[in-house]
Amino acid sequence: MRAYAIGDIHGQLDRLRAAHGLIAQDRARTGDASAPVVHVGDLVDRGPDSRGVIDHLLDGRARGENWVTLKGNHDRMMAMFLRDPSMVDPHLLVGHNWLHPRIGGVRTMESYGVEVPEDIRMYQLHPTARAAVPAAHHAFLEHLPAMHRLGDLCFVHAGIRPGVPLDAQSEDDLCWIRKPFHVSTADHGALIVHGHTPVDKVTHYGNRLNIDTGAGHGKALSAVVIEGREAWLLTSEGRVAVHQAHG
Repeated sequence: MRAYAIGDIHGQLDRLRAAHGLIAQDRARTGDASAPVVHVGDLVDRGPDSRGVIDHLLDGRARGENWVTLKGNHDRMMAMFLRDPSMVDPHLLVGHNWLHPRIGGVRTMESYGVEVPEDIRMYQLHPTARAAVPAAHHAFLEHLPAMHRLGDLCFVHAGIRPGVPLDAQSEDDLCWIRKPFHVSTADHGALIVHGHTPVDKVTHYGNRLNIDTGAGHGKALSAVVIEGREAWLLTSEGRVAVHQAHG
């Protein structure tokens, strides 16, 4: 069984297109035109073209591409704001919201042609934002799944709560968890493929595979191919094995 996966995108449309190009090259080498491509969430925020990213993903869906797109915490925050400007994700730090400079929602709004003045109120911005974001984009964000299972693989955005069955995980954990998942050496019953927490390079920990390499901070957007529980980074020169980390 083969699957492809792409890490946190964060509005980096050019890098997303390049990642899909690398997957197309690997498909050509293997002759496999049907293996799914899983995007592990955080489509929006921080980068220059969140709108373009969603358009690209919707276009692929319309063409019948075998693409799966998961919900990241940033996608969830955007959907919450569009639904109700008073909604703030409870996992954010006190005093933060989607439009806080550290989160990146202002850049997302800019990609839709909406300027966010410093002195504007949330309720004042909301009607403009709702009018600027196509209904299809809002619906897409609202209905993103938080998990995708494929054989011995489990794709999520942030991780899982160790000790909780995969079919009983909460969306909060799937979108936000960090330390309890990262420090766990437990066998989760599937290889957990995730992003959310940037690493310098795609890293295989035996029970999980982190593919977020920091596109949200101007670094690389990684695409991988997974066969069984083994993974390879896709590059312009071909596959590079991702060896399991030790210690």
